[in-house]
Amino acid sequence: MHERYSRQIRYQNIGQAGQDRIRQSHVLIVGAGALGTSAAEGLVRAGIGALSIIDRDYVEWSNLQRQQLYTEKDAEERLPKAAAAKERLSEINSGVELRTYVADGTVETLRPLIEEADAVIDATDNFETRMIINDLAQETGTPWVYGACVSSQGMYMTIIPQKTPCLACLFEDVPIGGATCDTSGIISPAVQMVSAYQQAEILKILTGQQEALQTAFVTFDLWANTHYRMQIGRNEKCPSCGETPVYPFLSNMSQKKADVLCGRETVQIRSEMLKRLPKEELMKKLSVIGKVDANDYLLHVQYEAFRIVIFNDGRALVHGTNDIKEANSILARVIGM
Repeated sequence: MHERYSRQIRYQNIGQAGQDRIRQSHVLIVGAGALGTSAAEGLVRAGIGALSIIDRDYVEWSNLQRQQLYTEKDAEERLPKAAAAKERLSEINSGVELRTYVADGTVETLRPLIEEADAVIDATDNFETRMIINDLAQETGTPWVYGACVSSQGMYMTIIPQKTPCLACLFEDVPIGGATCDTSGIISPAVQMVSAYQQAEILKILTGQQEALQTAFVTFDLWANTHYRMQIGRNEKCPSCGETPVYPFLSNMSQKKADVLCGRETVQIRSEMLKRLPKEELMKKLSVIGKVDANDYLLHVQYEAFRIVIFNDGRALVHGTNDIKEANSILARVIGM
């Protein structure tokens, strides 16, 4: 096993002491898409002690171009990304403790995971979840690395609670929203560049070398050959990290029961009724409208022009609409909610 990490140990900024610290560390990755799978594989190969991954989605054919842990078989079986990632990562390094969760990144699901982690990697596709991560990280004092990419562009920022600006400080100046992978596409090298930066920052954090961290907000465009650093100052009045933080994104008012997935013409609905309804009963209801495909994690059925996917944790994805009211109506017609 010493030979396995020998090249990493020979790197003077890690050494044996750094490798030992990596081995004793636990990292949480929120999202198992392009950034998440790249970071997960890198950390598992680096010998992380424990890795937690939470993701709400399943593998689709359009993912295979850039989400490196998944195969055609995963897409055919519509395996949840967290489950497929665990299977592949365990084959890469059996010595890593892998904890995976097929669930949405809400305050309730993320709080215990962030409390247990030494550091967090943001690999999500929406700002609601990112701002929840930001507030929970500030509340628990957990360092994390924000990252995003679209087309040939990428960005990242390392956030150390009480020492650096937080994401809420940053987005006072940088607008939220804009292009997505589904509207503007993406090339895999942009993913790999952001992920490489995120992984490097995490290794610095885990080995106790915070003086080496990138303290600026960094953006780049691989196609246009541009690279920018923007220094952000802490906002003492910031509601998330200022002198009197109130953590606005942790309140019940900020959490939605339904939301439109970024650029995908898909609505996600969370329902306690779906969570309580036995899977056999759900299958019986769905079989009336069409052929039901099922695995250990979800059910899938086609209804008119819509595809409906229902997860075991009480979430439904209604593909084919961006209208929350329409999605709720479709689910009501199919399930009787």
